[in-house]
Amino acid sequence: MRWLFWSSGSQTTTDNNNDSNPDSSSQSPTTNTTTSSSSNPAANSNSNSQFQPPTQPDGKVTSHDWSSAFKNPHNLLPTLLLTSGILLSLRIHRKYLRRIPAATAISPTYFRKRSLLGRVTSVGDGDNFRMYHTPGGRLAGWGWLRQVPTSKRELKDRTIHIRLAGIDAPELAHFGRPAQPFAADAHAWLTTDLLHRRVRAHVYRQDQYGRVIATVYVRRLPFFWIRRDVGLQMLREGLATVYEAKSGVEFGSEGAERRYREAEAGARRRGRGLWRGVEGWMGTGLGKGKGLGLGNGVGKEGGEGEGEGKWESPREYKRRMKEMEAEAEAEGKGEKGGKK
Repeated sequence: MRWLFWSSGSQTTTDNNNDSNPDSSSQSPTTNTTTSSSSNPAANSNSNSQFQPPTQPDGKVTSHDWSSAFKNPHNLLPTLLLTSGILLSLRIHRKYLRRIPAATAISPTYFRKRSLLGRVTSVGDGDNFRMYHTPGGRLAGWGWLRQVPTSKRELKDRTIHIRLAGIDAPELAHFGRPAQPFAADAHAWLTTDLLHRRVRAHVYRQDQYGRVIATVYVRRLPFFWIRRDVGLQMLREGLATVYEAKSGVEFGSEGAERRYREAEAGARRRGRGLWRGVEGWMGTGLGKGKGLGLGNGVGKEGGEGEGEGKWESPREYKRRMKEMEAEAEAEGKGEKGGKK
């Protein structure tokens, strides 16, 4: 019994000792927490400095603090890379991916140095057409992510008017003028060859009608890797002549002019297209023959009558039409003056 009282008494003493120091249990975890948080102050300061600029004792951030933060290599390098990437993307877009809506919007820096890729939307005559500019081609998403408009309303004021360089095709009937022989054939051939196809135009300059003069290339199946000069092909088919004028003639290069004249001479020898039935043709002069474009605009295709006589090139046809219109205008003014 004495042993029991002694043991219980000692236990009570122990409990009393514990009760006499109530803060001992609560202080130990606090001490541990403080120790762990203060064990590596350098690591904490480094981790915070990567994400937050240094602050003043009052908690305010000054411009000096921000400049110090940006000078940190961890912040400076990503900023430089991001800025350089944005500027490079803008330059590439402006130089290679910016769509040109019209011929008058082409920068002079493009002439003789750059080419335009696009899709032909309409063919107006035997030597000119309209193209919707598609910069970057399929790599830029044209044809699968971005579609070329098809309606006239959507295409209005959004296409480039292109005149084929170095050639002159027979004229269709317009502005009260009669059609020149083989004009319909030239227009039909160009429509079949280009309409709704992708072409590349090497631009040279603008003409007086707001069109851009260009050498145009197209690729056709099955030899898709071979590009064809559209103007050169029309000369070979006998559906156009080499452009002749005192000034403003554009071929792109001396080599191109030589190829064009050789192609025209070959079509003359074979009697292709508008050279069919022409006899006595020498050099670039006029010959006499069984009439393809004649003085009255009626040729072998146009029926009987004055269908035989002087052969007329597209250039001479235009000149004759202007002279006739000038004479008609002068006669009209004379009649009005006589009535007064």
